[in-house]
Amino acid sequence: MLEVKEVSEKKIDENYRFRTFLKGHADEELLDKQFKELHNKYFKDMDCRKCRNCCKKLGISMSEEELKRICEHYNWNINEVKDKLEESYGEYVASPCPFLEEDNSCKIDECLPKSCKEYPYTNKEERLFSLLTVVNNSKVCPVVYQILEDLKEIYNFRSYR
Repeated sequence: MLEVKEVSEKKIDENYRFRTFLKGHADEELLDKQFKELHNKYFKDMDCRKCRNCCKKLGISMSEEELKRICEHYNWNINEVKDKLEESYGEYVASPCPFLEEDNSCKIDECLPKSCKEYPYTNKEERLFSLLTVVNNSKVCPVVYQILEDLKEIYNFRSYR
């Protein structure tokens, strides 16, 4: 189930329709609660180190301050690390993540930037206003894919082609 892209791609139209359905039918607070409950349910047993799809497909994004903190923590030369990253809108980014090892371990696991710690954001508030990101993340993260599938059941959503 770690490779969700193919499965999710087959349901992409359905997931966009479900997004539209939720926008018109879901209560914001209840939906946030449902997302958090499902997030906790699935991440309780999920070992992200076995997957790392987010690292491989989305990469990494960090602020200058986070980059400095990481380099200080690991005693790395900041300019050498910057050479592995691109600067984009005030953030340092790279895809795939240059800190991901071949064995799926992470070189910066002890000092992750906020974007890595919080991904896939399914336990955050205001999910009703970020459903496009959720649908897109369902192509990357098996937990997000499963959360969407569970929400379809909860809302008794039927896909009509």
